[in-house]
Amino acid sequence: MKEVIIYTDGACRGNPGLGGWGVLMQYHNENKELYGGEKSTTNNKMELSAVIHGLGALKEPCQVKLFTDSKYVMDGINSWIHNWKKNDWKTANKKPVKNKELWVELDQLVQKHKISWNWVKGHSGDPGNERADELANLGIEGL
Repeated sequence: MKEVIIYTDGACRGNPGLGGWGVLMQYHNENKELYGGEKSTTNNKMELSAVIHGLGALKEPCQVKLFTDSKYVMDGINSWIHNWKKNDWKTANKKPVKNKELWVELDQLVQKHKISWNWVKGHSGDPGNERADELANLGIEGL
């Protein structure tokens, strides 16, 4: 399996408001950058979208070291999602899971790859995270 490093970030100006997502992918000495945006969205949707676009860009199953500064994404994919699926996409409070369509898409992508999930503190000087943040803001600026 190819080993790929992916940094993801989402940004929002207003919540909801203009939003962007950014992805920095590294394979050997090559970098690939992706970004996009939505006019009316939330920060959580953009964080999820970044991960979805990053994993979706992989053309074959890979070993992925994924970095995100989103506790929402980390906790959602590593623990909450198991009960959501068991409980027909309802939270512990019996309410519908927010952003269900994105979680379903992410869950399908996760099955294709071997992923090591890594949390990094946002805006702490990590070069990959900083670049993903810049890309997310480019996504907003492109709207």
